Amino acid sequence: MTEKLTDAARKEQIAPLLNNGWAMVDGRDAIHKTFQFKNFVEAFGFMTRAAIWAEKLNHHPEWSNVYKTVDVILTTHDVDGLSVLDAQLGTKLDALAGG
Repeated sequence: MTEKLTDAARKEQIAPLLNNGWAMVDGRDAIHKTFQFKNFVEAFGFMTRAAIWAEKLNHHPEWSNVYKTVDVILTTHDVDGLSVLDAQLGTKLDALAGG
């Protein structure tokens, strides 16, 4: 079972994401990032590739898409906060987006 990140693990696993454009969500133990693409097709392609990884990790983002923008929130609902799964998926999303 996945566990909520400890303070030490948070510094190790979430801090690099925060340094790469992710931000803490006000009022929640979650992180958020907005990804911008050249057009809708690139945004949708990113979401498709991300969905495959989300299934592999069995960890699914809260996200929305408007034209070339994809907003993503990561948190682990089972632990009511951030877990290693959020760090893994956030890192993968950054790689898929080319950043």
